[in-house]
Amino acid sequence: MALQLPLHLALLGLGIAGSLVQGRSLHASAAGGRLGEVRALGFGFPRYPDERYFHPPAWPTLFGLQSPEVTQDPLQIPSNGSAPLLVTVQVFVSNVFNVDILRYTVSSVLLLRLSWLDTRLAWNASVRTQHAITLPWDSIWIPGLTIQEALWVDWRDQSPRARVDANGNVELYLALTTETNCDFELLRFPRDQSNCSLSFYALSNTVMELAFQAHAVNEIVSVKREYVVQDLKIQVLPQQLVPCFQVTLSLQNTALKAIIALLVPGEALLLADVCGGLLPLGAPERLGYKVTLLLSYLVFHSSLVQALPSSSSCNPLLIYFFTVLLLLLFLSTVETVLLTGVQAYSSRGTQISPSPCPRSGQRDHGDPGPSSQGAPGGRKGSGKSWAEAADSIFFLAYVAGVVCSQAIFVGIWMWAVCKSDPAPGEAAPHGGQPRL
Repeated sequence: MALQLPLHLALLGLGIAGSLVQGRSLHASAAGGRLGEVRALGFGFPRYPDERYFHPPAWPTLFGLQSPEVTQDPLQIPSNGSAPLLVTVQVFVSNVFNVDILRYTVSSVLLLRLSWLDTRLAWNASVRTQHAITLPWDSIWIPGLTIQEALWVDWRDQSPRARVDANGNVELYLALTTETNCDFELLRFPRDQSNCSLSFYALSNTVMELAFQAHAVNEIVSVKREYVVQDLKIQVLPQQLVPCFQVTLSLQNTALKAIIALLVPGEALLLADVCGGLLPLGAPERLGYKVTLLLSYLVFHSSLVQALPSSSSCNPLLIYFFTVLLLLLFLSTVETVLLTGVQAYSSRGTQISPSPCPRSGQRDHGDPGPSSQGAPGGRKGSGKSWAEAADSIFFLAYVAGVVCSQAIFVGIWMWAVCKSDPAPGEAAPHGGQPRL
């Protein structure tokens, strides 16, 4: 009995171990489809949500090949000897929208096509007949890209898949929507043209490990925008600490909205003010007309200040233009108020002045003669003529000033040049010594 009990326990243990091994093999054989094939390739994705990852073997052993790269990690950057790994990048720009000059931002839709060679993923085509397979992005090495000017980035596919052929050529597509900062050149707004840059950096690698070969393709077909893309360029930035390439969008303002909403109302108010000077100085409608125009322009100017952007270096010329218009309207209204007040005071003083010869006036009551009304009439007429003469001279000078201001503005618009102040980072890149 003492020997039978250990014997029964040993037999029972062997039976349990055999059933566990048999169940694991059945469970492994039941996994099928592409996901089962990827697991067979050694990438170790869980069969079920509650199953843990296991450490996969190196890629060359997946096909029974012997290679000195067996110990390499497929998540590390592939080795290219003494030269950096070359990654070819094609940037397809399909849309540019929501250009916000007040926030200095622009939103765009991009598609990136990345391709490089990873010999660790190659296999013998005579042994395995498949020409290409697709693998999850997190199972192999891919260049991690960061947009320097981006405020936010929305990747359209959260789990992209890479295509790998038998030679180890990897191809990956990344679609994204991003909002980036842009330093708009708004001196000639609304006929401005600006260059907006999107700088892609591979922060996890150095220039000794990775290099980019970039190309850009313009796929924008819609031009029904306030800003349209006139040109698209791409370049690999030299003398950088990490690998990077830069996409430059040349944006042109169509100016239709700004001309209708800003320039036309401003010029119309100025022309109406000039026409208001043709009204007689003594007409009661003239003062109310001038004051109404000034108040209307003040409301228009307050909304204009909110609609136009501002910067620390080169403000739009329209800000100065509309400020000059405000000063002209203010000067015209002040002139009307002063001359109207002078004329009213002169007329009032003439009407209430006492007669110097009351008795003579009583004696000649029946025949007042020409002198009784000539003096008052003469003083009133001379005062009115002086105010009207001053108003006529001011009107001519005002019209000349308006014409000259418009001509000066057109000249400044055509030939003015404003160079923005350099950013603090441009004077001392990467925290180094300032450039001379």
